[in-house]
Amino acid sequence: MSEILTVQNLTKRFGGLTAVDGLSFSIQTGETLGFIGPNGAGKSTVVNLMSGYLPADEGRIIFDGTDITNKKAHERAHLGIARTYQIPRPFPEMSAFMSVTAAVIAGKQRLNQSFEDAGGEATHYLEFVGLFSKRNILARDLTFYELRMLELARALATTPKLLFLDEVMAGLNPGEATRAVDMVVRAKEQFALTVFWIEHVMAVLIEAADRIIAIHYGQKLAEGTPEEVVNNDTVIEAYLGKGWKQYA
Repeated sequence: MSEILTVQNLTKRFGGLTAVDGLSFSIQTGETLGFIGPNGAGKSTVVNLMSGYLPADEGRIIFDGTDITNKKAHERAHLGIARTYQIPRPFPEMSAFMSVTAAVIAGKQRLNQSFEDAGGEATHYLEFVGLFSKRNILARDLTFYELRMLELARALATTPKLLFLDEVMAGLNPGEATRAVDMVVRAKEQFALTVFWIEHVMAVLIEAADRIIAIHYGQKLAEGTPEEVVNNDTVIEAYLGKGWKQYA
């Protein structure tokens, strides 16, 4: 299995705070990599750095053989990187159909693609996430779960190789959370994705992840199989707590 993304000595500072501190790791093509840590550990900052939302202060990011350290977010999207956000970021005055159509055009960067062709592809992704019947509804009028699915559809519409998920289950009730996890698993299989998944519900990552990395204060705390990481004494002390299994 080859590496699709390599992070070397990644560092990000906000004033006197070092949010990500010399972090190095790699993601293998086709795997689901879980990413865990306490609130404030730097997880979302890492995704922001890898997706191009924030510039790195130090370090390198290599994606699919290309150094993307200094590339903008849209350039990374064109190369095959997509993401969702912990708090959905829709275009509130845009319909679900138009939102996903725009993602098709932005991701593929096909100058000669017609709107009709892009719309046809958008329909496919809306059907996949179960939003086709809501295609003409403005994003501001969708439920929170539907906004989560709209974000996923937009990400998939850019035809990514690597998908970053930032707590897709946050704010969902148990039934919705189960549906969301099933959707992610289906998307990975159907679209041949590599997935980097931040999640606080450990039971999900234990089942879905091939490997887990735990961080604390922006530094790597542990790395290994889900079983190895969740039974790591340092991870239990810093993040999970001794009684974590009863809440998983």
